[in-house]
Amino acid sequence: MTQPAPPATPVDARRDSLIDYPSKFPVKVMGAKADGFVYAMTTIAREFDPAFDAACIELRDSKAGNYLGITLTITATSREQLDALYRTLSTHPMVKVVL
Repeated sequence: MTQPAPPATPVDARRDSLIDYPSKFPVKVMGAKADGFVYAMTTIAREFDPAFDAACIELRDSKAGNYLGITLTITATSREQLDALYRTLSTHPMVKVVL
């Protein structure tokens, strides 16, 4: 006869992550250099972090100047928040890459 399996212990998502929440978390977004790109990314960042400070945005032009890299440093509060942020940014029509 086999022994019944011990009851499953709930997984603590905080222990399962390499990130201590809450913490500052940089998200890099790249897209074509176009009017409204920075504003659109700032708006999305504020949806996920209402206290997002636009003064901390870092901008980098591509070598040829056709693309713009934006670093948005948000306050990450959970894995779910970060996953939703990445999904939202990745599906935005102005975004080419999210890191």
